[in-house]
Amino acid sequence: MSVPAWMEIRGPVREALAAGSPVVALESTVIAHGLPHPYNIELALDMERILTSYGVTPATIGVLGGRACIGLTPAEIEHLATASGIRKLSRRDMAIAIAQGLDGATTVAGTLLLAHLAGMRVFCTGGIGGVHRSRAFDVSGDLPALAETPMIVVCAGAKAILDLPATREWLETHAVPVLGYNTDEFPAFFTPRSGLTVDAVVRSPAEVARIALRHWETGMRSAVLVAVPPPAEEMLAPEAAEAAISQALAEAEERGVRGWELTPFVLDRLVEITAGASLRANLALLRNNAHVAAQIAKQISRGGI
Repeated sequence: MSVPAWMEIRGPVREALAAGSPVVALESTVIAHGLPHPYNIELALDMERILTSYGVTPATIGVLGGRACIGLTPAEIEHLATASGIRKLSRRDMAIAIAQGLDGATTVAGTLLLAHLAGMRVFCTGGIGGVHRSRAFDVSGDLPALAETPMIVVCAGAKAILDLPATREWLETHAVPVLGYNTDEFPAFFTPRSGLTVDAVVRSPAEVARIALRHWETGMRSAVLVAVPPPAEEMLAPEAAEAAISQALAEAEERGVRGWELTPFVLDRLVEITAGASLRANLALLRNNAHVAAQIAKQISRGGI
């Protein structure tokens, strides 16, 4: 497969793709900006181990010195987790980082871009970005990327700090099917219930694969979103989660936190406000999503059989 000169698909990932073996893409913004140290490194390596345990090749993606690296090494993961000045890379930022030789961690949108270029079909993350509360014009770059990139995206819904009804409506308008994995509701990241419906309930990885393949065979170029509820043992109570989010968002507004800094700020404050409960929920849902993504990737590699 021909790839751009600035992209490096590392050996294990390259070999798996060439053989038609299952591969799952993983983002790196959660490592650099989403989780505190040392949880960020532990989580990244745990997700890779989970995928490997299913016979699936993990492909953690990031940009180092202007090179898009598909399949980061443990040392590179540690670099993104600990170094200062790591740029947050959505699709808009990719050419800048590559041309200027920067180090960057890829968001959902940035990871989708690079994973698709590399020939992958399944991507695992925590929560997607969406429409921000009280700012309908402030739409995450994740949403247009989902509307334009034919990949399966396994997540726990959209981040609960967002306007979930508006985000769900955006996905519907832009023809992104939302599948509830053993649930009839769109999860709210920390909690399983949002009051919002999904487009279909799916009960197995094979069912997800069949729907995705038929979706793309119709000529659609959008992603298929697989929404997985967070594990019950670590989920937050909806009322407690919403109270903490409201407090964190109010503090962000008072301090004038805007743009790409908003989500990391709010997530950090949630950890403090909830005495670590939001962090435990975040880690649990990411690991859980890796289990689901691995099984879906195996079905995709078999042609949905």
